[in-house]
Amino acid sequence: MNNIKPEFVEIKTKDGLLLPGLFYEPKRAKAAVIYLHGNGSSSVFYKGKENYPMIAALQKKGITILYFNNRGAHIIKGLSMKRGGKTKRRYFGMAYEKIKECVPDIDGAVSFLKKRGYKKFYLMGSSTGANKICVYNFYKPKNEISKYVLLSGGDDTGIYYRILGRSRFWKLLTEAKKKRNKKEGLKLVTDAYPEGLFSYKGFYDIANPDGDYNVFPFFEALGKVKLSKRPLFRYFKSIKKPALVVYGDKDQFFWKRNVRKAVGLLRSYQPELTYKVIKGANHGFKGHTKELANTIANWLA
Repeated sequence: MNNIKPEFVEIKTKDGLLLPGLFYEPKRAKAAVIYLHGNGSSSVFYKGKENYPMIAALQKKGITILYFNNRGAHIIKGLSMKRGGKTKRRYFGMAYEKIKECVPDIDGAVSFLKKRGYKKFYLMGSSTGANKICVYNFYKPKNEISKYVLLSGGDDTGIYYRILGRSRFWKLLTEAKKKRNKKEGLKLVTDAYPEGLFSYKGFYDIANPDGDYNVFPFFEALGKVKLSKRPLFRYFKSIKKPALVVYGDKDQFFWKRNVRKAVGLLRSYQPELTYKVIKGANHGFKGHTKELANTIANWLA
């Protein structure tokens, strides 16, 4: 694959978290990619050879890549936060994470790379990681990132609306809204659907049509179902930096598999960005990782 062995590193955030990562650094690297994983049970560890094509393609261009577990890794994960000389144990993972918390996570990764001597940074996110790039850019537009790479950005609000159905969706969202800022917000939702495990505050964040998570409201825009009151794609529209947007045309999480329509919709909002649809690829680009890696490395370089 390549001659680079990963270095285990820890990313410190301003709010007191230590997040584990894998750092692949070729000799004479001049720029670095920060990789943001998706949600669910996601983690940058246990990947085996899955990341090799990306690491090798970037190595050829003299680009380092930093994979790290942000606070949304796994379903539920207890982490210690050190602030003011005190240590506090809190729950994170998909069940508890709020997407806006990506800001200190990404800032922590940038700070780590700056201490290692890097001055040029790229931000790449897959699935929820792509949503997080848009949220980060929206709340911190004057950041130090040069380019963005958005892979398989998803419409979680639309997905949960379709899974739960109109009545159950709004009932659960209303209940979660009432409980999210109380102690009950940390309790797990028991009447969602079997594959989903959320706290009330976590569910409200991911399913709220007017919340930060609803970056790519494809179902609402293409299915013509009114869910939100705020302008659609407002986070995506806020991007002013060069960005590469990539989807697989067999992405299994798309309503009616209308990937090309969705990409056309994104292009109408942001015609100056670069778009790529990989034929035959699913949400995770399985079987197409080499094509994806070369596409990204060539575009960044």
